[in-house]
Amino acid sequence: MKQVRPLTITGGKLVTPGGVHAGSVRIADGRIAALGDVAPQEGDETLDAKGKLVAPALIDFGVFAIDKPAFRFGGVARAALMPDQNPALDLPSRVSFIAKSGKPDLWVHPFAAATRDLGGAELAEIALMKDAGARGVATGRRWIADSGVMLRLLQYAAMLDLVVVTHAEDGGLVGSAAATAGEIATRLGLPSAPAEAEALAVARDIALAELSGARLHLRQVTTRAALDLVGAAKRRGVAVTAGVTPAHFMLSDLATGDFRTFARLSPPLRCEDDRKAVIEAIGDGMIDVIASGHDPRGPEDKRLPFADAEPGMAGAETLLAMTLTLVRDGVIDLPRAFDLLAAAPARLLGVDAGVLQEGCEADVALIDPEKPWVVDSRKMEATAGNTPFDGQPTQGRILALFKGGVAL
Repeated sequence: MKQVRPLTITGGKLVTPGGVHAGSVRIADGRIAALGDVAPQEGDETLDAKGKLVAPALIDFGVFAIDKPAFRFGGVARAALMPDQNPALDLPSRVSFIAKSGKPDLWVHPFAAATRDLGGAELAEIALMKDAGARGVATGRRWIADSGVMLRLLQYAAMLDLVVVTHAEDGGLVGSAAATAGEIATRLGLPSAPAEAEALAVARDIALAELSGARLHLRQVTTRAALDLVGAAKRRGVAVTAGVTPAHFMLSDLATGDFRTFARLSPPLRCEDDRKAVIEAIGDGMIDVIASGHDPRGPEDKRLPFADAEPGMAGAETLLAMTLTLVRDGVIDLPRAFDLLAAAPARLLGVDAGVLQEGCEADVALIDPEKPWVVDSRKMEATAGNTPFDGQPTQGRILALFKGGVAL
């Protein structure tokens, strides 16, 4: 679906890397043609932003399902899909099919499975999957325990210049745990694993990334100890980036107190000190990406005892609103927020998007950052409403979304 007529969005507040400025943006042939003090040209379609934010559309880095209605509601124009599908994305044909599956409404950027069937033992045909459209390689929901396999993966990915996306929890320590070890898990009688499982996994993977020269992205870093390791590695010049979902900066393990399985996540919710550490890391730049971790789960997976329920949350619809809470709280400013939500994911994926800049692909969102609404799991656009933010009042809604200059 190509843009037929140029579009000029006028009267907006443009969110650019250099700040937020009043102005207009003109889109032609699917790309940003000009922005700033721009007037519509003859034949242009026009849209009056009426003083609202004009920002890059979100790039959701590491979702587990393609959920177009939820992405549209949340302002997501591109989604990087994890390889944990049925069957796993461990063959070029599967990657190629997925890379085309979102059209014309969505850009889907698949991650290749790091190992056959995500088993953690035999490397998959990563080079062929890159040729088929893979934008990175991922270990999926699990950590690769074999350090030899992990080193070969990183060396191979470095040669192909693909980012390696890892799940940072030592599986030997985590096992079937449903909570983080501590007072809350003990009181609730939940099977738990120490928070140190994350730091151990992060330390190993950073060491191997440093040895191989690969680009490593730790999909979720949720503890103070692991964030300290990421910070030290960055200062040494290691090509490591870190991500997190809103659940881990908005909620602590106190949210599991009523056993509601919408708060059953992977990694599990952490203690209050770790939650504060995540917020600090977002503020000081140690965390590079905020993603939704979108993983809609129906009653068959969630209406179970807490320890038996599947982890995961429907996060795409709340991603923007929860990130904007950090702006209102003064942790970050708007340009930093959209770097976390769009520009940094674009850099990791190697796509020419995620920023309002001349020549970039015109994936653009019109946003009312103050519009109030209440998260209601019963009314969500996602295929399932398993959100840990159910019932929470919030602010920030998408008013219009454009993919390549075409309204969605």
